[in-house]
Amino acid sequence: MTPSCQDLKAFVFDFDGTITGLTIDFSAMSKAVLAQFASFGIPGDGLRDLYILEMISAGKQLIAARFPGQEDTYSRQAEALVRDIEIAAACRGSLIDGTREMLIHLRASSFKTGIVTRNCRDAVNIVFPDILSFVDILLTRDETPLVKPDPDHLIRVLKALAVPAFEAAMVGDHGMDMKLAKDVGARAIGVLTGHASAAELRSARADMVIDKASDIISFFT
Repeated sequence: MTPSCQDLKAFVFDFDGTITGLTIDFSAMSKAVLAQFASFGIPGDGLRDLYILEMISAGKQLIAARFPGQEDTYSRQAEALVRDIEIAAACRGSLIDGTREMLIHLRASSFKTGIVTRNCRDAVNIVFPDILSFVDILLTRDETPLVKPDPDHLIRVLKALAVPAFEAAMVGDHGMDMKLAKDVGARAIGVLTGHASAAELRSARADMVIDKASDIISFFT
């Protein structure tokens, strides 16, 4: 059931493209990971349509089947490559205007807040070093065995906040975030600060689309 505005008790935010500018070149990252995989002499055609982390996991399995014992070397190299790209992007990044003010306002209005991100904690801390002074919980990929779009990532945050899904909203710039919200029974709010258009977010079942995350203040407080 989709909650009404007055039923909401928590907002959970994506990070890159939602509360911070999108500086990661995911296309370049994908090509780099595929090149790393190809260095083992296995065609990577079947991996191209996967998200980056899933690409690494699938590549690890293929290498384990073809070259047992080398899969851990591959995953360490690929994960280090991704982390290096994330850190470099974070050094160019900044919070979207109004983010801190929004989070302060939500807390003052008795809303709980959290962050779910596939990014690493080091990159998050570069862009937003005092993040835990503004949100109740941050869950990066470093702290969870299953990352979004797996529902477990958001479920863990909601459990930590002690808020049922139907009283929470997931805010993000990507169709993945909208799907994640729907999979756990939360409201899906799309923002236009990433690459997705309003039409794409609505196609991914966004309950509403706003220009930027800080516009939440106007709609919900």
